[in-house]
Amino acid sequence: MKHIAIILAGGTGSRVGGETPKQLLPLQDGRSILEHSVDAFEQAIPIHEIVIVMHPDWLKEAEEIVARNSWHKVKRIIAGGSERWESSWNAISFFLKEDKKDPDTFYWFHDAARPFVSQNILRRVAEALRSHLAVTVAVPVTDTLYKVESLKLKVESIPSRTDYMRAQTPQAFHYLVIGPAYMRAIEKGKIEATDDVGILMKYNPEVEVCIVEGDEANKKITYKEDLGER
Repeated sequence: MKHIAIILAGGTGSRVGGETPKQLLPLQDGRSILEHSVDAFEQAIPIHEIVIVMHPDWLKEAEEIVARNSWHKVKRIIAGGSERWESSWNAISFFLKEDKKDPDTFYWFHDAARPFVSQNILRRVAEALRSHLAVTVAVPVTDTLYKVESLKLKVESIPSRTDYMRAQTPQAFHYLVIGPAYMRAIEKGKIEATDDVGILMKYNPEVEVCIVEGDEANKKITYKEDLGER
């Protein structure tokens, strides 16, 4: 059984501001968001290999980051797409084109913008993969939710918080369920899913997705203010 971590760093992070993609921006210790994210998977015992999916305009910078770190699991850097699903698909299709598809491979998709993912979360995902083909990380909703009318600031209803959780990453899948899901999605054309679980549920819905407990610290860096937080 092989576990491959795919670090999704293909976005530009426009909401953070500036010309540099947010995954290349430094945190308080001076190391970039991308470095922290890759480090977490480098240290994770279950992970055998790491692939970085980088924005095509910043591949050189990613190569420089890999060169100055003592990572042994990072095997390649590939170009990402304009949408998240395209970056995930670029990674999956790379293994198909290189004829490296292994029927006993799990792909872990992780947002590079979540640099504080813990080893406890990664262990929980690995444990869940022993008995499930698809695993995601999530945390309970603590704020009250409003269902609103489309395009209007009007409360339509207040759903129960117990029915909802907030998604995090990594999201991990056996190749034999996520591969076919993406191939079906590509065949259909228009793709609207916002993450890899969304792709699986829409194009391979018979597969059950197991949820493991996340952590509030595993937050996504979205705005400039997030850079100073741990």
